[in-house]
Amino acid sequence: MAARNETSLQVFARAPVAGSVKTRLIPLLGDHGAAALHRSLVEHSLGVARESGLGQVELWCTPDTDDGFFRACRERFGVTLHRQCGGDLGAKMLDALEDGLERSRQVLLVGSDCPSLTAAELRAAARALREGRDAVFCPAEDGGYILVGLSHAMPALFEAMPWGTDTVMAETRQRLHNLGWRWHELAEGWDVDRPEDYLRLVREGLMAAPIPIGRT
Repeated sequence: MAARNETSLQVFARAPVAGSVKTRLIPLLGDHGAAALHRSLVEHSLGVARESGLGQVELWCTPDTDDGFFRACRERFGVTLHRQCGGDLGAKMLDALEDGLERSRQVLLVGSDCPSLTAAELRAAARALREGRDAVFCPAEDGGYILVGLSHAMPALFEAMPWGTDTVMAETRQRLHNLGWRWHELAEGWDVDRPEDYLRLVREGLMAAPIPIGRT
């Protein structure tokens, strides 16, 4: 039986189809500009994950792994491609984490639109799990979270969660408390969903090539 890896890093991403990604940014950037930003964000996330040096990076794709962009990411970043399952976000995350924990002692899962997350923070998250925490999270400013790391999976953390609301992290903390788990939280981060997030991205210079406003 093959030895288990120490850590796997999973990045969730949607195929960059114009008009179907970053839809709240389309009025600012246009269909194709929003899709181009999405591609840049995915590439940035994969670069940070690889920079962390923690282990194999997995790109979890929706609706499938066939998009040419995903294949290009596999070649450029050396990632493995995996298809997200059906269901809500909780079902998708639980499936990916359980799959990863079959191969690795611990798994970190991040979104692809979180440019505030650094390689050093990924290493800190992995260290918290190695030191015996059951879980690690990076809370988001909007009340959710942009990173979850587990050393063992638990459906109770993901089922019937009010995804997309500002109570997700608070509800997750309560569930962790009910489970009796020990967890660690990184400093609060943010993701890019709204026009003001994009303007912040440009202002803070977190990515090398921001998309010009009004691109179509």
